[in-house]
Amino acid sequence: MSERIFKVWRGDAEGGEFKDYAVELDRGMVVLDALHLIQAQHAGDLAVRWNCKAGKCGSCSMEINGRPRLSCMTRINEFGPDEVITARPMKTFPVIRDLVTDVSWNFEQNKRIKPFKPKEKDADGNYRMRQRDVERVQEFRKCIECYLCQNVCHVLRDHDRKDAFVGPRFMIRLASLEMHPLDVEDRVPETRDEFGSGMCNITRCCTDVCPEHIQITDNGIIPMKERIVDRYYDPLLWLLRKIRGSGKKKKASAEAED
Repeated sequence: MSERIFKVWRGDAEGGEFKDYAVELDRGMVVLDALHLIQAQHAGDLAVRWNCKAGKCGSCSMEINGRPRLSCMTRINEFGPDEVITARPMKTFPVIRDLVTDVSWNFEQNKRIKPFKPKEKDADGNYRMRQRDVERVQEFRKCIECYLCQNVCHVLRDHDRKDAFVGPRFMIRLASLEMHPLDVEDRVPETRDEFGSGMCNITRCCTDVCPEHIQITDNGIIPMKERIVDRYYDPLLWLLRKIRGSGKKKKASAEAED
């Protein structure tokens, strides 16, 4: 066993401070193990959210030595033997107490997105999809909603524009629906107008912290931005819409004169 110093943020929405705890650790432990020892030996009232301890529930998100991570998947031996390990709550969301933040805003964004709307079945009563189309959206289903990508998004974290941008987690949800081979709902206009896709400037910070290694930026956000550009900003399509619009006006005018 070896002793390590942990600096843990203690407080609530009104404020708080870091407190030091010395913990005796065994080999193979993760940061969440250490926080449980702190609860058992030093601070029984330490608030820590967790559930599965297997990197699949997304509950134990926090910032460890300045990097947003899952505490259950962060091994102690990743840090130097004399390095102080610091744990603090995610910065982007309001603190409830200690390491627990209020992430309810994310659930509200999810409610705003139109649900899956499948097309009509084929004549034989079945749906048919190409394997490559299935694989394209399957990646997005790996999301465990840890909200680490939301936490590092500078639009939400540094500029607090939760009023205008849903964040990377819900950009990939929009992408998973928009790219679904059976879905018939058009989500391109609302992605631009309601969910703020234009506010993302492709820093890839969300991709870097994803514990499921989802290519959020390259496979989700960029393709959605491309669809928006193709529809609203492609000069050839713009000209074609103008021509069609002019033709419709002339036809309506001729019918009115008759």
